[in-house]
Amino acid sequence: MNPATQQAFDQGNLRANAAYQAGRRRFTIDPITRLEGHGKIDIFLDDKGDVERAYLQVPELRGFEVFSLGRPAEDMPQITSRICGVCPTAHHMASTKALDALYQVEPTPAGRKIRELVYNTFMLEDHALHFFVLGGPDFIVGPEAPPEQRNIVGVIGKVGIEAGKKVISSRKRLRELIAYFGGKVVHPVLGLPGGVSKALKAEDLPRFKQLAVDGLEFALWTLDVFKKIVLANPDYVKLITSDAFTHKTCYMGMVDDQNKVNFYDGKIRVVDCNGKEVYKFGPQQYLDYVAEHTEPWSYMKFTYLKPRGWKGFVEGPETSIYSVAPLARLNASDGMATPKAQAAYEEFYKTLGGKPVHHTLANHWARVIEMIYAAERIVQLVNDPEITNSEVRRVPTNVPKVGIGIVEAPRGTLFHHYETDERGLITMANLVVATANNAARIAMSVEKAAKGLIKGGQVTEGLLNKVEMAFRAYDPCLGCATHSLPGHLPLRVNIYDRQHTLVRQLVQE
Repeated sequence: MNPATQQAFDQGNLRANAAYQAGRRRFTIDPITRLEGHGKIDIFLDDKGDVERAYLQVPELRGFEVFSLGRPAEDMPQITSRICGVCPTAHHMASTKALDALYQVEPTPAGRKIRELVYNTFMLEDHALHFFVLGGPDFIVGPEAPPEQRNIVGVIGKVGIEAGKKVISSRKRLRELIAYFGGKVVHPVLGLPGGVSKALKAEDLPRFKQLAVDGLEFALWTLDVFKKIVLANPDYVKLITSDAFTHKTCYMGMVDDQNKVNFYDGKIRVVDCNGKEVYKFGPQQYLDYVAEHTEPWSYMKFTYLKPRGWKGFVEGPETSIYSVAPLARLNASDGMATPKAQAAYEEFYKTLGGKPVHHTLANHWARVIEMIYAAERIVQLVNDPEITNSEVRRVPTNVPKVGIGIVEAPRGTLFHHYETDERGLITMANLVVATANNAARIAMSVEKAAKGLIKGGQVTEGLLNKVEMAFRAYDPCLGCATHSLPGHLPLRVNIYDRQHTLVRQLVQE
C-alpha cells in the first residue's frame, strides 16, 4: 500500500459520505450487506473525482484451523460446520470426505447416495436463498431502489405474496430433508468415515419423492422468474454484460468423468480465460496447483494457480488468478449431467455469446441453472432402488494418516486437509474455502466496478450499491474465508475527534 493510500486509511471512516482528506476523497461502505460475514469497502477518488483505488477489506478473523489441533479427527465434521451457519452442510460434507481418505475407507453405495442426496438438497435450497434474499433484491426490486426495500420484504412486494410463500415453503421443505438425515439443519450430524449415521426408511420414501418433484418444479419456476424480471429488462442485460462487471481470468470447478458439473465428487478442472483446459487434478494433488497470497489490507487470503506463480491482481491469458462458484463451474465443465439443466446451460451460452462467459453478474443466471441440476439429481437419487438399503456405513479399520476431502460448496470449490497422529488426533488442518478461492477476483471486481461506475465525484447510494453487487454475485462467506494467521491478532485502534481528525493511534503488531 503506498503512503498516500495508507494516510487516507488512517484519517477516518465515513459511511457513504464524502470528505476531503489529504487532498483526496474517500467513500467507505461499512458494513457491506447481504452476504455471510463482515467486511467493508474503501473507495479513494483522485483530484478529478474518478476512482483511484478501491479495496474490499475483511476485518474479521477466526481460528478454526488452530483450535482444531489436538482434537479427534472424527469431531471435525461437527467442528467445521460451525464456521458458517449458512453453509454448514458444505463444511460437514468436505470434512466427512476427508475422514474417508484419512481412514482409507470407501463408503457403502447407499451411504454415498444418501450423502449426495442431502448435499444436492442443500445446494438447491442455499442457491434459492441467495437468489431471492441476498443477491436477488438488486434485480427484483432494483439496484437503485431505496435501501429499506432491497430485501426479502421488498422482493415479496414485487413478486407477490403467493410467490413469496412459494419461496419460503420450498426452502422449508427442502431443509426438512436435511434435518431428517442430520437431526438438524444448521449443524447436521450425518457424515461418518465410511458412510452416514442414518438410513432412509422405505415408508418415508414417498414424501421425499414428492418433494423431489416439487423441488424441480420450484427450480424451473425460478428460471422463469429470472427470465421475466432480469433477461426481459434491457437495462439489466446491459449491466450484466458491461465492462465494469467483466474479468478474463481462469476458472475452476469439479467435474465427473465426462467433464460434467458435479457438486459431490470428481476431479478439479481448471480452464484458462479462453476456455482451454490447463490443469486437472484429484484431491491429493491440490497443493501442487493451489497456493495462497496475503495482502496487508485484509485478513482474507488470496489463492492463485501455483504453477503460474503470483502475478498480482491482473487478468488475461497469463493470469494466475482463478474464479470458483456457479459461473466458474459452468465455464470449467463441458455441460450439465441432467437434461433440463443442460438445456438451460446451452441457452445461457448461446445468449451470452459462447464459452467462457466472463461477466461477473452472470453468476446469478448460472446459479439458477445449478438449481435445476441439483433438483434433477435429487429426483434421480430418490428413485434409485439402492437409496433405502440399510447398509449405510463401512466401519474403518486402518490407522489414520492424511485425509483430503473436496466438494463444490454453493460459493465454489472447498478443500479440507487433515493430518493426524496414530491415535487420530489432528496435528494439522488446512481449509481452503470457496471465498478464498474467489478472493482475488472479488477484489478485482469491486475495484473495476467502482472505477467503471463512479466518475467526476458523482456518488449516490445507488451507485455504491452497484459496487456492492460486484461482490454479491459470488455469494461470498467472509467468515469462512478468514481462518488463521500465525501468532496473535494484529490490532490497530484509531481515535478521532468530532471533526474526524485522527488524534491517537494504538497499535498491537
